[in-house]
Amino acid sequence: MTKEDQILSALEEVIDPEVGVNIVDLGLVYNVTISEEDTATIEMTLTIPECPLADTIISDVKKAAASVHGVRKVEVQLVWEPKWTPAKMNDHAREQIRANQTLV
Repeated sequence: MTKEDQILSALEEVIDPEVGVNIVDLGLVYNVTISEEDTATIEMTLTIPECPLADTIISDVKKAAASVHGVRKVEVQLVWEPKWTPAKMNDHAREQIRANQTLV
């Protein structure tokens, strides 16, 4: 497994608190790269630009990525293009959201 794959796996533990689904399944993570200096750069978006929990999510992303062995530094780049839409979610995210709605 590449270090990028390990980081993506670690990011599956980061839950968007408003949706209750991890950010990878939601399609919020657009790209993960590792530099020769072992800096992880995560290009991601949020469901909405004015997300009130943006700081929490970004902090959780940095902690999760930093937990991968060999990652020395983590940089998060928030991008707004392409815009996130529900079409970016995978089937697992859709199933989780449907399950969460039936519990309410």
